[in-house]
Amino acid sequence: MKKTNLKERIIETALNLFEQHGYHGVTVDQIVSESGTSKGGFYHNFKSKDELLYYIHDVFISYVLEKAREAYDNYDTPVSQLCAIIQSFTKVFDLYKPHITVFYQESTYSTGEFNLKINKKRDEYKNLLITVIREGQQKGEFRSEVPAQISVMAIIGMVNWTYKWFKKDGPLTIEAIAQIFNDLLLHSLLTEKAMNQQEVQSFLLKSQPLHK
Repeated sequence: MKKTNLKERIIETALNLFEQHGYHGVTVDQIVSESGTSKGGFYHNFKSKDELLYYIHDVFISYVLEKAREAYDNYDTPVSQLCAIIQSFTKVFDLYKPHITVFYQESTYSTGEFNLKINKKRDEYKNLLITVIREGQQKGEFRSEVPAQISVMAIIGMVNWTYKWFKKDGPLTIEAIAQIFNDLLLHSLLTEKAMNQQEVQSFLLKSQPLHK
């Protein structure tokens, strides 16, 4: 059995309890009891239950933001940058599905300083995507008649909904789903000239099944 440190155990316990009973339906005492620790152990790792909820949110938001920055820095074209960002964005629903489920259930309870920190990272992520699409429009890769901001909101909405239906034991891997998303987006955003580029073809679906 995989050993976890105390902080990880508290987080895993809280995720399970929040999913079952909701944020306000769970007390620190319950988290302490279920995780087999003490109040001292809890407060050594988290100042409050609010900070614990913030940490659950921050883990996956920080992951996608870091991966988006890496994609922007390490890839040469807006098309490859966008596809790499979508791949990591989609993968988060496999890596952190419990965190994301709790986030959507309980995000209204994240307030004050914690909420500001989360929203700052979400805005940075959205703005980086807007930058990629606008740069692609300037280079003639993405259609200029499609507003970058609306495109980004559509992308975020489409990929975010993955948490509702993705199953690890389903017919498609998370990698295959990411490839489908990229194919859909590129067919929507690319100019006719860009569509014929060899690099672009490598991101599009081929005529073969993607099932496991």
